[in-house]
Amino acid sequence: LEKNIHPEEYSGEKLISKGFFDEITVRDFPLRGKPCFLKLRRRKWQNLNSKKIVFRDWNLVADGTKMTSEFAFFFEKLFGFKPNKL
Repeated sequence: LEKNIHPEEYSGEKLISKGFFDEITVRDFPLRGKPCFLKLRRRKWQNLNSKKIVFRDWNLVADGTKMTSEFAFFFEKLFGFKPNKL
């Protein structure tokens, strides 16, 4: 769960918490030979001035994969290709 701390780019705005987006699962680097799956729930806020929903921009998942950017980079450097079926 993401803590209820407003995104820095909206520091001067009045925001109220409006719950969470649906949970996503990200595959990360295996720990002790076992797969590691991170379950993330992103928080969303409503901007009281514009009435729009705002949220943090997380660039955790590498394009074309279901794993973190760091693990996909490591995999590509090690094996010479990006994993697209993992």
